[in-house]
Amino acid sequence: MKIPKLRWIIAAMLFFACAINYADRAALSVVSPQLRQEFSMTEEDYSQIVTLFFVAYAIMYAGSGYLVDRLGTRRGFSWFIFVWSAAAMAHGLVAGKWSLAAARFVLGLGEPGNWPAAAKAVGEWFPARQRALGIGIFNAGSSIGSALAPPVVAFLTLRYGWRYAFLFTGAVGLAWLAAWLFLYQPPHLNRLLRREEYEGFKDQIQRPEESAPASAKAVDWRKVIRMRECYTLILVRFFTDPVIYFVIFWLPEYLHTERHFDLAMVGKYASVPFVVGGAGYVLGGWLSGRLMRRGWKLPNARKFAMLLGAAVMPAAIFAPLVPTAAMAIGAACFITLGHAFWVANLQTLPTDLFAGQEVGTTTGFSGMGGAVGGILANLATGWVVQRFSYAPVFLMAGLMHPLSIALVYWLLPNRYFKTT
Repeated sequence: MKIPKLRWIIAAMLFFACAINYADRAALSVVSPQLRQEFSMTEEDYSQIVTLFFVAYAIMYAGSGYLVDRLGTRRGFSWFIFVWSAAAMAHGLVAGKWSLAAARFVLGLGEPGNWPAAAKAVGEWFPARQRALGIGIFNAGSSIGSALAPPVVAFLTLRYGWRYAFLFTGAVGLAWLAAWLFLYQPPHLNRLLRREEYEGFKDQIQRPEESAPASAKAVDWRKVIRMRECYTLILVRFFTDPVIYFVIFWLPEYLHTERHFDLAMVGKYASVPFVVGGAGYVLGGWLSGRLMRRGWKLPNARKFAMLLGAAVMPAAIFAPLVPTAAMAIGAACFITLGHAFWVANLQTLPTDLFAGQEVGTTTGFSGMGGAVGGILANLATGWVVQRFSYAPVFLMAGLMHPLSIALVYWLLPNRYFKTT
């Protein structure tokens, strides 16, 4: 049996994996008022539990890319989604703050592998001019997962209780795993790929040897992390990843405490910014490819799309200042839209800057930078919100991307790219 347009089926699989990943992590924020009441937790308790997720996330993100490079895309992705799906289901069995924290920690160990594995899959299946679109498609899943989590989790919680919401989201990941094991192999090994399709794009993608699991000698992580390209990506993600984490983990809390939304209203309206963000991921990825087809050099196209995303981020500053909840949600839409343009191209850069067997390692280390930033920002958010307000947090969220695009232009001139 052969499947036509298999490359786009693979892209859809990556999209759904990312959606499941974000739905699993966002489910907690939707039911946090109920959990805080049932387990007698303060906002600082909640921030500490979220921080434990980020601690595990940072620890494993650093190693996840290396593991995916060593195991290969198919096996690496399989292991990580199994771990995080089991951890998501374990949330439905917790009995208090510390068991919830433990389940959250294991979830953080499993979820980072999604990104280096997906980036490697895109590198294996897509030529350079389409990679940002491929990255944008799978990252759109993060917005759709975050958008679906509020209404789905709210519905399941109101109908069956919050425990069943976690059991459901985790079980979906295990179903995805079965489909992945059936469908995925790199193009030159895939029994489902039509030969004429493979012949049409094989000269534009990674060589077969770059798709093979790497030996320990092939991936020198010490050398990779010392490279300017790698530590620049680490620094940039340190500043910008916490912005989207804030929207995921704190926007429902903000709407509940500051705009007086109940659970049903959170379920109905908290998803709106993520729907907008989902479109932004695809448009941001499409834009850089479109510019390249019009004659732009690859680095210039990537950086310009990131610049557009950074330019709209200061709208976040107005979210706590506007008089209505609708206007605050509108400001949050600019956050998710700008960050989507940013990420669709930022997460493509490892495939533009590094050899195929270093892509996962680089993605992992850069994601670790984002997770460490998330740890510090999340602890600061809990402290600032409990003692002051959300205004300082939204202010910082609006400034991080403009700062970071300046770093990209300064630290990554075009000569560092494999293809210019």
